[in-house]
Amino acid sequence: MLAIFGFIAFDYDLRTLDEDHKTGSNELAEALEVINNAFQLVTYAPRWLSILYLKLSSRHQRAKKLVEQYLYRIIEQEMNESPELRAQRKRTSLIASLVGSIPFDEKNEATKREEEKTGLSRQEVLNEMLLFLNAGSDTTATAITWFIHLASKHPRVQEKIKAELIANDAASTLSLSHLDSLVYLDCAINEVLRFCPPISGTLRTLTTDDRLPKSGIQLYKGDSVLIPFHNLSHDPRYWSIDPQQFYPERFLGEDKNHPIYALIP
Repeated sequence: MLAIFGFIAFDYDLRTLDEDHKTGSNELAEALEVINNAFQLVTYAPRWLSILYLKLSSRHQRAKKLVEQYLYRIIEQEMNESPELRAQRKRTSLIASLVGSIPFDEKNEATKREEEKTGLSRQEVLNEMLLFLNAGSDTTATAITWFIHLASKHPRVQEKIKAELIANDAASTLSLSHLDSLVYLDCAINEVLRFCPPISGTLRTLTTDDRLPKSGIQLYKGDSVLIPFHNLSHDPRYWSIDPQQFYPERFLGEDKNHPIYALIP
């Protein structure tokens, strides 16, 4: 999955499937695992403790340095491309879009105030790439796994997907031009993400004091709040059709216009 994600997101061969580069590939995969494990460990820890741990962990620092070396090579390779070629690839290449946002005069951009900046710094691009590489590949693999599992458990859904692919001449060769016409497949993907979210939730930090309207619980600026995706996507208050039922058609009918935050894939 890591190799596929490298091609799709960065248009770059990470060589994780290349036997001649097995050692290097293992190093990258292992480094990403170290970073991911560290992230899981510090997610619910106090901020000061998280920062201290990440700075003092030599294993994490080595892994971070190795991954950054990979990503800097990708950035440099992309920056050596002509602006014209990069502009053509922006629609299908994430790395082309990210690098295209780096200002031509990086040193001058760095001296501007935050609200005056118009692009991303090289470090910010690297951080975005690290997030996509570390979090995106695992969650994508998880979503695909759940899709295969749920399709196998619901033959009716599987048959409707097959019929739509055949009807749109996409059964053998699937391209971007087919996507707009594959309405039921899109519904099935959304239902998989709703029924089995690839990640449990996300954390947000309050910028002002607040109070929960129903429970009356007081929250304060700086507090961290967990937003649980599974709870929201299975809450009957937000879904007209039984949310415990795997039913892709919900996105064609009553649940098409569900509350926006009831589904955060």
